[in-house]
Amino acid sequence: MRRTTVGAPGTPQRYAHSLWLLSARDLKVRYSTSALGYLWSVLDPLVMSAIYWFVFTQVFHRDVGEDPYIVFLISGLLPWVWFNSSVSDFTKAFKRDSRLVRSTAIPRSIWVNRIVLSKGIEFLFSLPVLAIFIVINVIVESDPSKAVQIGWGILWLPVAVLLQVVLLVGLGLLVAPLCALYADLERTTGLILRALFYATPIIYSVSNLPEPFDVIGSFNPLAGIFTLYRMAFFPDQWHLTTVLIGAVMSVLILALGVWVFRSLERSVLKEL
Repeated sequence: MRRTTVGAPGTPQRYAHSLWLLSARDLKVRYSTSALGYLWSVLDPLVMSAIYWFVFTQVFHRDVGEDPYIVFLISGLLPWVWFNSSVSDFTKAFKRDSRLVRSTAIPRSIWVNRIVLSKGIEFLFSLPVLAIFIVINVIVESDPSKAVQIGWGILWLPVAVLLQVVLLVGLGLLVAPLCALYADLERTTGLILRALFYATPIIYSVSNLPEPFDVIGSFNPLAGIFTLYRMAFFPDQWHLTTVLIGAVMSVLILALGVWVFRSLERSVLKEL
């Protein structure tokens, strides 16, 4: 039986095929070695959402975000989990498969892009959690005006996903080679991610920030991206300046990542 190949070496078709195979392998390994499998994709954001919902609605008086607050939380936490898990894996992107990175002729950027793709698929797998809470809110809420209203803003969802992919690929091309060359940056990245969680409008919105932090917060590219995610359910979250800054920052980070990756690729291969 003849084995078929997809595209000639070095073509986009071969790259895309290899990217899909590596991403599928990551997902298969992740789910085959876990008893809960798919549930792990939803448990983390679900538990985090439950904790923050309880603290800010049952323990303390909440004056941030919008109602229903659980939907507001989950619509920010799901893309955050995608972002956080991807950046965490970028720090080990080359070291984990160092032999393959050195020996294969595939462009080395694929070791970054496979993380973005596999984690992005997990993000899509987790979206039913958001849908379930929206349905529960519509059924339970006695006042129709307070129930979640899905409007035209849902058209921004693919744009939000695309911008997050652009941002993550740029960060991956930046973080992966630097962490391969400087081991201490792996732990530093973890600390930055912890701080970034609270600097990102997840448990609050950009409009909740006082001056001048609302302007400063807009330069966090995740602020504009998360605004687009929430537009489907909370049209009042629209903030044009934040969205535009987020889009520009994402593209600039991608350009910086491409430049850094090309500059350090040979040094990384020598280090591995």
